[in-house]
Amino acid sequence: MNINLKNAKRLQELKGFGTSACWWSHYCKDEKIQNEIAELLYGDSGLKLNIYRYNIGGGTDMGNYRVQNPWRRTESMYVYDREKEEGYWDYALDKTAKEVMRKCLDLGNIDTLIVFANSPHWAHTSTGQASGSLMMHTCNLPKANYRKFADYFLTATQRLIDEGFPVKYISPINEPQWKWGGSYVWQEGCHYEPEEMVEVMHIFAEEIVNRKMDVKLYGPESGEMMGLTPQYLDLLTKDELIMSVMPIFAYHSYHDDNNPEIRVDFKNQLVASHPELRFDMSEWCELPNKSHTKNFKGALITARIIGQDLIYAGAESWTSWVAINQYSIKEDGFDYSDATLTATDNYEEWYVAERYYGFAHFSKYIPVNSTCLDNGFFPDENNDFNVFSFLTPDNKTITVIVNEGKEKEITFDGDFGTMEVIESTQVYKLKTIYNGEYKNTLTVKENSILTIICDKE
Repeated sequence: MNINLKNAKRLQELKGFGTSACWWSHYCKDEKIQNEIAELLYGDSGLKLNIYRYNIGGGTDMGNYRVQNPWRRTESMYVYDREKEEGYWDYALDKTAKEVMRKCLDLGNIDTLIVFANSPHWAHTSTGQASGSLMMHTCNLPKANYRKFADYFLTATQRLIDEGFPVKYISPINEPQWKWGGSYVWQEGCHYEPEEMVEVMHIFAEEIVNRKMDVKLYGPESGEMMGLTPQYLDLLTKDELIMSVMPIFAYHSYHDDNNPEIRVDFKNQLVASHPELRFDMSEWCELPNKSHTKNFKGALITARIIGQDLIYAGAESWTSWVAINQYSIKEDGFDYSDATLTATDNYEEWYVAERYYGFAHFSKYIPVNSTCLDNGFFPDENNDFNVFSFLTPDNKTITVIVNEGKEKEITFDGDFGTMEVIESTQVYKLKTIYNGEYKNTLTVKENSILTIICDKE
């Protein structure tokens, strides 16, 4: 099996890797743990992420809520008294989440801070809850409150900016196509029909311009690659005001983990048609999650999805759903938390999940402004062997190999002087197994991930 590195075609330039602080950062109160987690995610010794997603929550009316899990309810800096029908801002609220964000920023690798919402504030919704309408696939935000939502979100954003947080993008809508609501709710969310989505985004664009805010729109965080996503893209790009402040189309790549072809279709049909836009894959986790936190299969799947989203779908950045999720112990005794780290509700216990290392094989070694390469490889129908290549700003060629099948031998046709090979398996993680003169043949172990760094020198 030969991989073309000598004449690999240059594709898009990478803007980096990130994760979300929703909802774990509200509960991470111990300063020592905050520092350790910040380093694991954003430090040079950790994942070295550069994109941070901070959640502006819709808040919780403790006299009227349906979300039972505290880790799925949010704190808001806006306090509303429904008896008096008036509210006020208390910027001391959400203190812990802001402390965690500050520690991550202080490590010096973050260049992109995005603030996003899953729902408008509960006081502005039809139900008085931030968890969706009482009827599925119905918008929980009355049209009369569209501008109130914009005012709420942008006031909170401005406060973060005033506190020294370098907000670059705002994302007021999240996965508008999903039902969000009905008889069972588990987190914040708000459904929008395509026309409702673009009307809300237009109001946000107006307010950004009117307030002269130095932020850009980001969205609409479509919950899947196709489906309604082409319609969202069409409606948004036809609105000149929105496009004047929205340089990035953000989407999520859920529900197609074993479908590299849909990523090619997405790139050919949507990305290629809009060279004026940057396309960011802003949220993914294994869904449904069949890999427990101690199973290296989770790392293999994560690495495969990252590579396919970048190379085949044309994403310019890749961001995981949440950095940390709470323990989720199933009948077999294993923890099925879907994040890169997992913790008990109050962080009495926490640890790094196996999928963290699938992420690390990309983010630790492929810097911002690297270029994706078409090395001529595409997986067969089993989708169990994948090879992704990148060119760094200092002219190193990095290849990530994800082998979910049997041992294989692979050859490269590049012209290099040195080679370093970093390997992870179920047994060990990020181990340098070779560092020396370039060799064009490698054996790839079954169920392993390799990062191969080739240099001319």
